[in-house]
Amino acid sequence: MQAVLSFPDLSPEIFSISVFGLDFALRWYALAYIAGIVLGWRLVVALMRRDRIWAGARPPMRPEQVEELLTWIVLGVILGGRLGFVLFYKPFEYLQAPWEIPMLWHGGMSFHGGLLGVMIALVIFTRKQAIPLLPAADALALAVPIGLFFGRIANFINGELWGRPSDLPWAVVFPGPAAQYCPGWNSLPCARHPSQLYEAGLEGLLLGALLLWLALSRGALRTPGRVAGTFFTGYGLARFAVEFLRQPDAQFAGPGNPLGLALHWQGYGLTMGQLLSLPMIAFGLGLILHAARRRP
Repeated sequence: MQAVLSFPDLSPEIFSISVFGLDFALRWYALAYIAGIVLGWRLVVALMRRDRIWAGARPPMRPEQVEELLTWIVLGVILGGRLGFVLFYKPFEYLQAPWEIPMLWHGGMSFHGGLLGVMIALVIFTRKQAIPLLPAADALALAVPIGLFFGRIANFINGELWGRPSDLPWAVVFPGPAAQYCPGWNSLPCARHPSQLYEAGLEGLLLGALLLWLALSRGALRTPGRVAGTFFTGYGLARFAVEFLRQPDAQFAGPGNPLGLALHWQGYGLTMGQLLSLPMIAFGLGLILHAARRRP
């Protein structure tokens, strides 16, 4: 008999209450966003108080400016993440029902879209506040892996974004369609790669540790753009690799998303996540080369 792991008995909701007939619930996914934003904000504030690690021994922002930036970042994450999901994954479905786009409680956020939203928010904020862009981007890059780690753990608890079928000892039998939809698999329910945990380890723990080591031990913040470039490259490579073990984006496809099916099942061989990661890798390498040409 195949030795696999059963999905833990976890509910997507931490708790729920009913007030005057209305139900309110705190979900792990929402808590992951809150924890990632708050801890990332505190990390950036702490970095702004360490003068010696920055170019010219001068942090790019004051701690109070980081608090102002936080509002812009939250808006960038929410608006960019939602619009990215709509445009990248289900454009035709939402084109037929555009009033559903603001319905965040139905799920559907894209990391690549959220990252693009944060980048736009950062550019606007730094221009308005006369803050150097690349050092500010380096600071935010150090904070992002925290949110990625908590977000991927929440994906696992929600039993979503699961991996491809697998017979490895640590494969997990996820609840719902994941256990039944396994074309070509010999036995049901089928187990799958816990790709959410792979991403939590690579994009969160490993990449976060690498960026902190570069910033605090190797003086990378003295060459603006080096840390941000390493983040873009590292995330892009990690996401590209894990996509080989993650259920293709066709899992989201249907009548409203023929693009997802076309990308994977008609011979192109790349998932949407991989296609979106390629420009990140190129952009990150460009930032690293740009930083290498500048004197510390």
